[in-house]
Amino acid sequence: MGSKRRRHHHHVRWVVPAVAPAAAAFAAAGLLFVVVAFHCFLSPPLGDGGKGGGARVVRRPNPPFLLNKPAEVARNVIGAVDFSVPSGGSRLGEELWESKAAGNFFGCSNATKQFADAKAVTKSERYLMIATSGGLNQQRTGIIDAVVATRILNATLVIPKLDEESFWKDASDFAEIFDVDSFISSLSNDVKVIRQLPDRNGKKLSPYKMRIPRKCTPKCYENRVLPALLKKHVVQLTKFDYRVSNRLETDLQKLRCRVNYHALQFTDPILRMGELLVQRMREKSGRFIALHLRFEPDMLAFSGCYYGGGDIERRELGEIRKRWKTLHASNPDRERRHGKCPLTPEEVGLMLRALGFGKDVHLYVASGDVYGGEETLAPLKALFPNFHSKETLASKEELAPFLPYSSRMAALDFIVCDKSNVFVTNNNGNMARMLAGRRRYFGHRRTIRPNAKKLYSLFLNRTSMSWDKFASKVHTFQKGFMGEPNEIKPGRGEFHEHPMDCICAKSKEKIGQSRSHQIKRAGEAVENHSSGGDLDWRDLDYGEHTPLGRDSSNEPESDDIRVGGSDIPELEDMMSD
Repeated sequence: MGSKRRRHHHHVRWVVPAVAPAAAAFAAAGLLFVVVAFHCFLSPPLGDGGKGGGARVVRRPNPPFLLNKPAEVARNVIGAVDFSVPSGGSRLGEELWESKAAGNFFGCSNATKQFADAKAVTKSERYLMIATSGGLNQQRTGIIDAVVATRILNATLVIPKLDEESFWKDASDFAEIFDVDSFISSLSNDVKVIRQLPDRNGKKLSPYKMRIPRKCTPKCYENRVLPALLKKHVVQLTKFDYRVSNRLETDLQKLRCRVNYHALQFTDPILRMGELLVQRMREKSGRFIALHLRFEPDMLAFSGCYYGGGDIERRELGEIRKRWKTLHASNPDRERRHGKCPLTPEEVGLMLRALGFGKDVHLYVASGDVYGGEETLAPLKALFPNFHSKETLASKEELAPFLPYSSRMAALDFIVCDKSNVFVTNNNGNMARMLAGRRRYFGHRRTIRPNAKKLYSLFLNRTSMSWDKFASKVHTFQKGFMGEPNEIKPGRGEFHEHPMDCICAKSKEKIGQSRSHQIKRAGEAVENHSSGGDLDWRDLDYGEHTPLGRDSSNEPESDDIRVGGSDIPELEDMMSD
């Protein structure tokens, strides 16, 4: 029992064959090096697959990390060993699918006795309107924070207006994605919510539009928004995403959770279709993995990463990258070393197999158009042939009511990912963060996030080690990235991903201690923005992009973001979902 005998499995032979004696290895390597170099020199450039409005990018990428550099090719060949991927699962068994500690925690977001009823605090003639930004999950953060901002201002919230001007051009309004009646009734004790502004003397009220800083604290709202609200009575906050501080006192954090996990429900048609997709996954396999792949052209372009596709890849992604005028020149090697590059589909598959998920596992993939198409997906499908998406699980007729609306399609992916036994993120975008927090709140269901910073060098050098050694290192590097309770220290991390104030332990009052001592004092107007102004691809959701530039709204110049007298660069429109 104590020996490390490998089980007998069927194997997938992976890319480079085993090399026998040392002399033969070097001879073969030298010959292959000459052939590859000669081929690269003589080969004509690959075709673009066409240009033009909205044309889908077509390319034939090289294998990841064979970077058209002779030194890279030589190293991969000379250092090659037998890298055979076993088809069976891991010895970890059930522990891989579910944390042993998960049952010790539960979501707890009820208001405390000190949190007054909405009727007692809501002031008349104060109406707050919100114009959200981005795709489904970025808008979701705006809706949640709109409720918090309304409570801070003791105002009445008008049902938020969703962004219809982004790349997705989704004209859906709030009521077509979310259940309005549930939203209003669930929050009745916290905030007064109305469907539309009332008339005054038979005339429509006209809102005063303004914008506030990102991560604005309660004191910031009182100083910036309340005076306008008292004077104008109706204020509309535009580009409303991440406009409330990540750090709030416990009752306001719990309000965030009540909105996110209870009040904000999808409409019945979306819920029914989402549940049907989950049911069909369950019929194929009792349990399954959902993967948020995040390997779309926009994501790769924004990240500034490089994946071995030569001049074609650099040109294609470089053209997309020009949409963001404020992006600095990229350093792909540095970005990958720092763990800021999405893993390739092949790398995600190898990580999952190394962790112990066998070839028979069913995989649901949520993604936009993958860069490189089927050629890029082929290695992942070879590792997990039971490969599914909403398009493969449902007929065109069933998806027809949702297809014209990107947010509703994203909502279907959200539901399936939420209901999966294991959810895998390809680093941390809006959808991944929202789902990770939700899964923690509802019982710490397994959520795996690649430790991209550590995995970088491992993937780069994987052909120089055996599969067993590779798998062992993956297990080591992924400790702390497997969705276990208490993986993050109290007070650290983004709240939607780590809703610590809303998770209680059965043996203790709750995870960690109250963070009230960490909340900024009343004299401080805004939260530290040391990283808030940086552009980060992990704030983007798949499938959406918009050019940057000055906003064309009629907001007064004085409402620009200023802290300490200096402008803070911000994304006018974050890519999302």
